[in-house]
Amino acid sequence: MPGFANQSSPRRTQPSVVRPEYTAAVRYLDGRRDIFHVRNADDLADARALVLSELGEVQSLMIALRH
Repeated sequence: MPGFANQSSPRRTQPSVVRPEYTAAVRYLDGRRDIFHVRNADDLADARALVLSELGEVQSLMIALRH
């Protein structure tokens, strides 16, 4: 239509939610050890559950928030 400028509404972009990353240090029953980076966890308890579901029984497990 004449007299009207074509104005598009500004696009609203939702900020992407940054999920926390965790580092898991594992000692296996035979004494071996390993370090894993956990990226798909919602919180510390979820990170622990993910590691234990993948590895099964371990001697010790330490999880920390990665900076």
